[in-house]
Amino acid sequence: MKHQTIIGFVLCSGLLAAACAPVSPFRNRDDLVRDPTHCAPQRFEVYFADSQARLTDAAREAISLNATRLQGCDIRRVRVLGLADARTGTSATNMTLSEQRARTVAEALLAAGLPRPVFEVGAAGADGAVAADGALEPMRRRTEILIEAARR
Repeated sequence: MKHQTIIGFVLCSGLLAAACAPVSPFRNRDDLVRDPTHCAPQRFEVYFADSQARLTDAAREAISLNATRLQGCDIRRVRVLGLADARTGTSATNMTLSEQRARTVAEALLAAGLPRPVFEVGAAGADGAVAADGALEPMRRRTEILIEAARR
C-alpha cells in the first residue's frame, strides 16, 4: 500500500509540473522555423580592444547579424550605452572613450538599416567599473545594446 501511495504521489507531481510548463505558440518545428519570434527585444554587447573605439570584425558581425534578424520588425527604440574600464586613463578620458564607442556602434547600427529616430545613445565612462571592495570589473571595454522590437 505504501508503495502504491508513493507511485501515485510521483505521478500526480509529474502531472502538476506538466500543467505549469509554458505553452509554446508553435505546434511543430515548421512553425518555429517560419516564425522564430525574432521581432522581440534583443540585447547584445560589442567588445573593443583596450583604449579603442574602433569596431572589431566580431563586433561588425554581431551588429550585422542582429540588424538582419530584425528586418521587417517594428523597431521601437535602440539604446546604446558605451562603457570603459578603470584600468587606464582619467575619468574624463574614459567618459570620452565610452561616448566614442557608443557613437561608433550607433553609426554601425544605422548603416545596417535600423531607423534613426529611435536611438538613445549614452556613455557611463568608468562609472561602475570598480566594485565596492575596490576590485576592477573585468570586460568593461564594451558597448551594451538593447533593441526594443515587435511584430508589425
